[in-house]
Amino acid sequence: MSQVRAERARARLPLPIALSQPAALVERNMRSARHGWLTFVSGFFEPVFYLFAMGVGIGALIGSVSVGGREVPYGIFVAPALMATSAMNGAIYDSTSNVFFKLKHSKLYRSVLSTPLRPIDVAVGEIAWALLRGLVYSSMFLLVATIGGFVMSWWSLLAIGACTLIGLAFASVGMACTTYMRSWNDMDYVQLAILPMFLFSATFYPLSTYPPALQWVVQATPLYHGVDLVRGLMMGDLHVGLLWHVAYLAAFGALGLWATTRRVGTLLLT
Repeated sequence: MSQVRAERARARLPLPIALSQPAALVERNMRSARHGWLTFVSGFFEPVFYLFAMGVGIGALIGSVSVGGREVPYGIFVAPALMATSAMNGAIYDSTSNVFFKLKHSKLYRSVLSTPLRPIDVAVGEIAWALLRGLVYSSMFLLVATIGGFVMSWWSLLAIGACTLIGLAFASVGMACTTYMRSWNDMDYVQLAILPMFLFSATFYPLSTYPPALQWVVQATPLYHGVDLVRGLMMGDLHVGLLWHVAYLAAFGALGLWATTRRVGTLLLT
């Protein structure tokens, strides 16, 4: 009962203090990342290599593709999808393998919860850190894509915000799934989920090229919504449908945050 009363008391913290508690965990992660900065930046290079291999190399063979009734060079079609993928990679890496290590091996979160931090502070802090990583990846990718001539509109600056939303969706759900993992072997399921999404979320081919039945499957994946949102912004193709993508990703992220908070509390406070 005393533990429950303590949780209720901490839930009524003033807003500045409530926000500072997850920030303390983010600061801890930043200090730790300084010693492994090479690992931190390595996740950025894979989408960039894909961009020049597919956008420049294969793009020279394909020429152009039809998007929304207009023909665009293949590199411009692929670049937004790879930017969304870059944000996903940054968020997923931190919210799965890093969280698993802290949860199962270093027992960091048990120490954290002995301080005034609550399970929701742990969830928000770790997800915020994953968002920062995804934000760094997507910002760097946008710079490279702009220099390479793969950006068509100034609306592409809003794509950084869209990538932050993508990071929220994948980081929160990724961390929730990590709380159910029993060993490092379970990390294979992460790749089993991410790789098909990367290949088939209208990343390299327009949605219209898929059979009608498969189109519904593609449109149900979170990466598809991220790809289509970023693509619309980078190409300056703004329409009401983009708001649906925003709503989907926001709801996906909120669900993951709720699930992560409950799981962290269940695992560490019982």
